[in-house]
Amino acid sequence: MPNSLPHIAITLGDPAGIGTEIVLKYLFQAQKEELPAKITVIGDFCQAQAVFRHLRSIANSPLLDPGEVEFIDLATGLEITWGQGDAHSGECSFRYLERAIKGALAGEFDAIVTAPIAKAAWHQAGHLFPGQTEVLADRSGVTDYGMLFVARSPYTGWVWRTLLATVHIPLGQVTQVLNPALIRQKLALLRRSLQQDFGIQQPQIAVAGINPHSGEEGYLGREEKDWLHPLLQELGIGQSISPDTVWLGAKRAWLEDSHNAPHAYLAMYHDQGLIPMKLLAFAECVNCTIGLPFVRTSPDHGTAFDIAGRGIADYRSLGQAVALAIEMGHRRQQLIDPKPQ
Repeated sequence: MPNSLPHIAITLGDPAGIGTEIVLKYLFQAQKEELPAKITVIGDFCQAQAVFRHLRSIANSPLLDPGEVEFIDLATGLEITWGQGDAHSGECSFRYLERAIKGALAGEFDAIVTAPIAKAAWHQAGHLFPGQTEVLADRSGVTDYGMLFVARSPYTGWVWRTLLATVHIPLGQVTQVLNPALIRQKLALLRRSLQQDFGIQQPQIAVAGINPHSGEEGYLGREEKDWLHPLLQELGIGQSISPDTVWLGAKRAWLEDSHNAPHAYLAMYHDQGLIPMKLLAFAECVNCTIGLPFVRTSPDHGTAFDIAGRGIADYRSLGQAVALAIEMGHRRQQLIDPKPQ
């Protein structure tokens, strides 16, 4: 283990959603353990206190008082209505994220864990980004980055990792965006992350096909035959696996036996990769942005405006996101300053 604890910044996300609730629930549980990290929360302290008081009054929820954690108070002064994302809530969540990024780039934090934001609220506030991932990349000055989803099985201990080749684009644009250069780039990025962030020096990667049955020799689509399979053969991977069967191995590894399971998957588009993961691993799944100069993770769910303020939000995905950030933060520290043998 490195000599110093990784410093993790947790942003509260959209204050009209469940972000503050799940953070305070997680921190209440975490204080019972000797957490191998230093935690700092970034948000509006008055808003966080209001959530704490409200939830304690309606359900006596197990929450940590915001006054008991290191807190960077941005004091937005903006009025928020729980369950109603708008320009005010979007402005708040955007400021929280920017402060966390600034701190990470300055070396103040080793990792950022971001609670969910609402893209529509960002747009109403004038911040026209597709999501937090793109802001992280833009502010960090990187173009080679990706969304890697990670979940550890509570049954077998196997770690399921899926990188998305394309992310938040309409389905009709997927085959227009996919090309040999993009797939080569994503596979190289995935290999680097598996080596740097997870300590896997010879990673085994399974690639999902684009078309049904991976094109059926060109009869159901020609992308695999024309360029995907030749590229994968050049890279030593072989061929893509039919999208309707590629996840059977992941199901077996998750529930029964992880022997011979791949270290990671490359999915061609958003729902191809995330439907199976959310079906089997929703509570455990973590969104991780790879390719940044610091670690960033996030729970794999949204703002849940429909249940905001009711005290019933599940904090487990956030807990998994913090655990992964700590693990990756330790590994990054070891790479920078390895312990003497």
